[in-house]
Amino acid sequence: MTVPQLEEELENLPALAVVDDSKSAEKPNLKGDWLNFLLLLLLYTMQGIPYGLALAMPIILQNYKDVTYKDQTLFSFVQWPNSLKLIWAPLVDALYVQKMGRRKSWIIPVQYSIGACFIYMAGNINKWLPETGRPDILILVSVFLFMKTLAATQDIAVDGWALTMLKKNNVGFASTCNASGLLIGVMISYVSSILLTSEDFSNQYLRFSPGVGGVITMKSLFYVLGIFFILISTLVAMFKKEKDNRLEDDHVKLNFVQNYLLLWDILKLPGIQILALTLLTAKIGYAATDSVSILKLIDAGVPKENIMVINSTILVIKMILPFILAKITSGLKPMNLFLTAAPARLLWNLSFLAFVYYTPTLITINGSVSVPIYYYALLVFILSIHDIIANTMHVSALVFFSRISDSRFGGTYMSLLGTLLSLGGAWSSSVAIGMVDFLTFKQCSLDHQNSCSTKNLKNMCKTIGGDCVVIVNGYYVETAVCTIMGIIWFCIFRKILKNIQTKGRSYWLVDIKRPRK
Repeated sequence: MTVPQLEEELENLPALAVVDDSKSAEKPNLKGDWLNFLLLLLLYTMQGIPYGLALAMPIILQNYKDVTYKDQTLFSFVQWPNSLKLIWAPLVDALYVQKMGRRKSWIIPVQYSIGACFIYMAGNINKWLPETGRPDILILVSVFLFMKTLAATQDIAVDGWALTMLKKNNVGFASTCNASGLLIGVMISYVSSILLTSEDFSNQYLRFSPGVGGVITMKSLFYVLGIFFILISTLVAMFKKEKDNRLEDDHVKLNFVQNYLLLWDILKLPGIQILALTLLTAKIGYAATDSVSILKLIDAGVPKENIMVINSTILVIKMILPFILAKITSGLKPMNLFLTAAPARLLWNLSFLAFVYYTPTLITINGSVSVPIYYYALLVFILSIHDIIANTMHVSALVFFSRISDSRFGGTYMSLLGTLLSLGGAWSSSVAIGMVDFLTFKQCSLDHQNSCSTKNLKNMCKTIGGDCVVIVNGYYVETAVCTIMGIIWFCIFRKILKNIQTKGRSYWLVDIKRPRK
């Protein structure tokens, strides 16, 4: 199947470009723009704090004996606002107080609300998470769902502001602030809520003499975060002036109904249609490696606690990497780096495959699991290279989104592209996990006619003293299939991506002058 060439339908639009093409060719230079850069980094860091807490809470809940997997499934609903924010993104773009500023009209109230939410949680967290007894799951889900919705709303507004806060030639640095800021925020809240509140960790690493409880409590942590959010929001409201978008030659004000129609108009752009197809299929080649590899290592006997510690360490690399990539990706063709990293990531699938295959041999000594130090060194190396390649591709995509988004409707535009990228990873990951068992074939060691495909067949095998032996491991089959599909994807979309990233700003603009039926 081939993808048809895109028609340049929007090349003849009137001069409504967000960025003058001549100016956009200027070399990126943060001189005179550092304060804006640091403010964006701070705003994204604040956004990452609720995300980190939402990631940490399932681990905290798992320490309670009364918490079931059904409870964990219920709590997983707090992650939904990230995928659903596109529903209210046009509203954020359309409704604002001009005197306050288009983006500040949302950012300031939202951050005040998050701060108030933290203070409310501080006063009640000991009741919701008692030392003994069952946690109040419904209340926790409700509060975190509300806070994640606020954080997702902040993301829409900050993404839109990032397109106009930085100078035109520095807009590519917005993705650096996004990627690093979110990770910094996640790490601050994740580490604080799990490690700093842990008595064992505090006594072993942070205290000279043993004490009771962690160096901080959840209550004090939430109070500090609440005060921090309110303080920063007040300072931003008082001292940061937002550009008056009415002074722009291409300024257009739409009501919220028109903004929802705008979303459809964006999707009708030929460039967005092909980009949507690209983003929704871009992660097929890495789905098995990204979603199943770690699960297979745990199945083989590698302690999940040690894997979590390694992942936390690698998080530091993820925080630093966007700054290293900033100068490379802030050029005019950020997708070149994306396309350079894609084959390397496909090749790295084979490293994971080999590592998973030899893991049982490497960690089994005299019939018992004993993971040697060199194994962890290999694991750190493989995961680090994987994350460097994956984050290089992610940051490159974010830079490209920043460059092509119509800043008149930045929140809606960026949210749409981010949602497409997120959905591309979500569906391929779900399919990858779901297909492993389907592609795995087993056989009873004492009855070759028994496929061990059902619970009854497995019990029959055990009854005669046999074991269900894996004949074909679905992970290896799936990794091979995904890699082949990834190669096909690369061959199809390589030229297309190279082509669309050379298009001028006008190619990505929405023609709001077009009459509606």
